[in-house]
Amino acid sequence: MGIVDDDVARVRELTDLAELVGEHMALKRAGRRFVGLCPFHTEKTPSFSVNPELGVYYCFGCQASGDAITFVREVEHLDFVGAVERLASRVGMTLRYDDSSQGRDRRRAARLAEAVGSAIDFYHRILVDDPAGGEARRYLRSRGFDGDAARRFRLGFAPGSFDALTRHLHRKGFSRDEMITAGLSFTNRAQRLQDQFRDRLMFPIHDSRGEPAGFGGRALVAGAGPKYKNSPETPLYHKSRMLYWLHEAKADIVASGGVVVCEGYTDVMALVLSGVPQAVATCGTAVTDDHVRALTKLARRVTLAYDADSAGQAAAERWYAWEQEHEVEVRVAALPAGRDPAEVWAESPDALRRAIDDAVPFLAFRLNRVLAGADLSTVEGRARAANSAVDVIAQHPSDLVRDQYVMQISGQVGIEPERIRAAVDRIRRQPGGGPARPADRAGPERRNEGVPRAPGAARPGDGRRDRPGGLDATGGFDPAAVDPREADALRFALHDAGYVVDWLAADLFGDPVAREVFEILARTGSAAEALESADGPARSLLQRLAVEEPLVDAEPETVEARLMANLAEPAGRRRAERLVASDRAEEAAEGGRLLDALANARGSGWPAAREPAERLLAWLAAGSQV
Repeated sequence: MGIVDDDVARVRELTDLAELVGEHMALKRAGRRFVGLCPFHTEKTPSFSVNPELGVYYCFGCQASGDAITFVREVEHLDFVGAVERLASRVGMTLRYDDSSQGRDRRRAARLAEAVGSAIDFYHRILVDDPAGGEARRYLRSRGFDGDAARRFRLGFAPGSFDALTRHLHRKGFSRDEMITAGLSFTNRAQRLQDQFRDRLMFPIHDSRGEPAGFGGRALVAGAGPKYKNSPETPLYHKSRMLYWLHEAKADIVASGGVVVCEGYTDVMALVLSGVPQAVATCGTAVTDDHVRALTKLARRVTLAYDADSAGQAAAERWYAWEQEHEVEVRVAALPAGRDPAEVWAESPDALRRAIDDAVPFLAFRLNRVLAGADLSTVEGRARAANSAVDVIAQHPSDLVRDQYVMQISGQVGIEPERIRAAVDRIRRQPGGGPARPADRAGPERRNEGVPRAPGAARPGDGRRDRPGGLDATGGFDPAAVDPREADALRFALHDAGYVVDWLAADLFGDPVAREVFEILARTGSAAEALESADGPARSLLQRLAVEEPLVDAEPETVEARLMANLAEPAGRRRAERLVASDRAEEAAEGGRLLDALANARGSGWPAAREPAERLLAWLAAGSQV
């Protein structure tokens, strides 16, 4: 049940993968391909390659691979149907569903998003043009935000009338059920529809795709309920997963490699207006695991722009475990005590930018808190500060980082570093004394946990390249471990078959996955069809080969001779060994003579190897027919 297969294929065909990927990261043309820094793992040298002709990508660092649908699923955290719908909307295509009920569900979700979008327009018009929005406009001006800011962020005002929006949506053709389900109206005690928001400055909230999802509303009338109110949970709005402004900030987050996380909507506005466009905020809730997973797929540097009061500090400390689990660099903005980003911006946008630029590492932030609350003028105060600092330092997983902070604290409290270091070590030796470190629990293989990989893809440092074929110790498959000679021939079969079409055969491949890829190519007749029909390890290998250029380093005849010799020789040795094992010594001897002739000729260069390679190929072909 789902989207009609032909429509899925059409979406892939219509999507320009290089253009799509380029919306999330910087790409540079390299021949017929595009390369850039992988969005799925941290790297300094580009290893992410895109083949727009075949519509596939592959990362040579973490083995992430796939097509446009896979990319959207990973980057925007969507299921398969959601990713196809996202791409279909992007290319202006209407999808068909093979399950009428599922089609109705999707149309209903689109209708709810349309209702929220209409509410955004309604509230925005009142704020910008209607006298009823005067109070909200005055509030914004008091915070330093002018009309241009209100328009840029599509801010709105919910009037005090109990059903102004409801009546507007009814005139637009939305049903009672649609208004309630979208979280825009509710049924009051008199069984009448009433607006969910009244007398509030409205901040529209979109999902990561940019689709309207809900609102955050700030009360402007004293006693009119909580200061901030968010949309209720709906099919579109899930508070624990929503991040305000992410749909707009996403490209800047990817481009800069960092994200700034705030607690308030006006904080995001202040940061964006001060020249920090990669800012987002939670929507009336603390940061959740879902938030962190979404952000760390886009960036590996997270700056917390919380105010420095006790609530902000407590929220920041939860990031310590996430820093270790997701292998991100967490920093804390150097905001003045008791000031949030919007307050700092109102006085000096430059000061806010400096606070972000001067953000300190997470551990330094925690230690600064310890020392700020300590009395370092007395022996007892310095000892208490040292004990508190030791508890914090002991939680860091890196020996080198811990030791640097030991030296720093030693100088600040006047206690020898050896004594502080010993105290840290004692805590870490105690059961539960160190942090719950995912890397310690799972060993070095946890290093790239959460990074998308092709099935069986190699993890850094596992030594798989030293193993025969494409199999690892557990039977998993690594495209990089296929015999490079076989991969070279397949690369030509995929991109420029004229070099191999007349002589390449399945029996020339010793690796079973390489042989399967050849058979798929021979059966389908085109690279695009091969990618569509392959799955498992064969698809992983095809995706890698699709983003690699075949090496045409000489005249065509020389290249063809190289390919022939490089495949014929190992295939000939394999057959000769099988003949010896089967007591067919005479046939094995003939193969040995042909192998020797090829080896001798190859010493004079590839062109000289062509004729003995052809004789060896003929011997192999004759043997396969017996």
